[in-house]
Amino acid sequence: MKRFNIYILIALLVISGNSFAQQTPASEQSEAVTIVGATAHLGNGEVIENSLIIFEDGMITEVIAADLTKRQYPGKIINAEGKHVYPGIIAPNSTLGLVEIAAVKATEDEDEMGEMLPNVRSLIAYNAESKIVESMRPNGVLLGQIVPRGGLISGTSSVVQFDAWNWEDAVVKENDGLHINWPDAFRRGRWWRGEDPGLKANKEYQEEITKLSGFFSSSKAYLAGSRDYKNLPYMAMDSVFNADKKVFIHVNGEKEILDVIEFKKKQGLKSVVIVGGYDALGVADQLKANDIPVLVNRPHSTPNKDYEDYDFPYKLAGLLQDEGVMVALESSGQMERMNTRNLPFYAGTVAAFGMDKEDALKLITSNTAKILGIDDKYGSLEKGKSATLFISEGDALDMRTNILSHAFIDGREVSLESHQTELWKRYSKKYKDQESK
Repeated sequence: MKRFNIYILIALLVISGNSFAQQTPASEQSEAVTIVGATAHLGNGEVIENSLIIFEDGMITEVIAADLTKRQYPGKIINAEGKHVYPGIIAPNSTLGLVEIAAVKATEDEDEMGEMLPNVRSLIAYNAESKIVESMRPNGVLLGQIVPRGGLISGTSSVVQFDAWNWEDAVVKENDGLHINWPDAFRRGRWWRGEDPGLKANKEYQEEITKLSGFFSSSKAYLAGSRDYKNLPYMAMDSVFNADKKVFIHVNGEKEILDVIEFKKKQGLKSVVIVGGYDALGVADQLKANDIPVLVNRPHSTPNKDYEDYDFPYKLAGLLQDEGVMVALESSGQMERMNTRNLPFYAGTVAAFGMDKEDALKLITSNTAKILGIDDKYGSLEKGKSATLFISEGDALDMRTNILSHAFIDGREVSLESHQTELWKRYSKKYKDQESK
């Protein structure tokens, strides 16, 4: 019995000593994998019952209805009868890996000093060892767009996958977009300064837009000139003007969205995305006409206005889709990093309030991939695309049944458990074996 207690002590020391260690990322795919018999939700609206999915070297080579008379399949066989296969879920507009513990300043790296920071890149601050990032995978959230915060121009985001040694290994699309925080036309008074907390016109609104327009104009002038000196913020705008980067504008109000559309035209911006877009329904025709998609904020919230239906946030994505606007879901806001793992359940809520379930799946897979510009490889289960997918015991959009048995990123089978859980399982077996003796 004394020896058993020693084993417990050793195990606890090992677990505590490794509590901050990185979970080992999966190795490269070494053999073909065949998934047989699952219901495949392709992410493009199609469903294949009793499917056959084969992938090699990280790429999908076959997605068809299974022929059960065929007895030989290549490589490792996963019998997934009664289960469901989905493309990996993608989290846009996320600060995962930039903040670990919000209450501990030393773990925050989501913002920089200044207003115009297009040269700030979130990617180099991304922490691939984050325990919060690790916790996304058990719900099927396998990729994300990592976005800086603060200022009028926050900086440049990048898209990463959630199983990597470092940011260099994690990157899927480097410097995918510039992020602008559009000013509010109306603001509430600052009660802590003795101001009336009611909603009032923002007197500085036009001044802030002029400042933003001036920065764009100055950047163009610098880039068109001799460039006798280096101006990093101006230089970072080059990829915006040549359309290598999309422009993500964080904005909610109807008037502000209309001003964003005018700004897009005046600045000659090819690709603009609205992030938030709470009042986007009122200007849906203009958004559709100008080919501007919307990353709608998570639906689990109360309405902003007294006259709105209680379930308006639940229905917004579906209503925008009905108007012909390209829509996807994002999860920023209070406790956003923790809540990012709930993306499949947010899509399930949208489906519960009117949207077809396979269309709701698009909000977190193929639509997101299109908006982020990674749909050539990710977002749907199709031949020639990345084998980034997961197998669930049930409906992935239902939090009661989304229990994953397998998950793959670029064909690599990734862990669905935390580092601590793996250690505890390993050592608890030893305890049981010792106790039995």
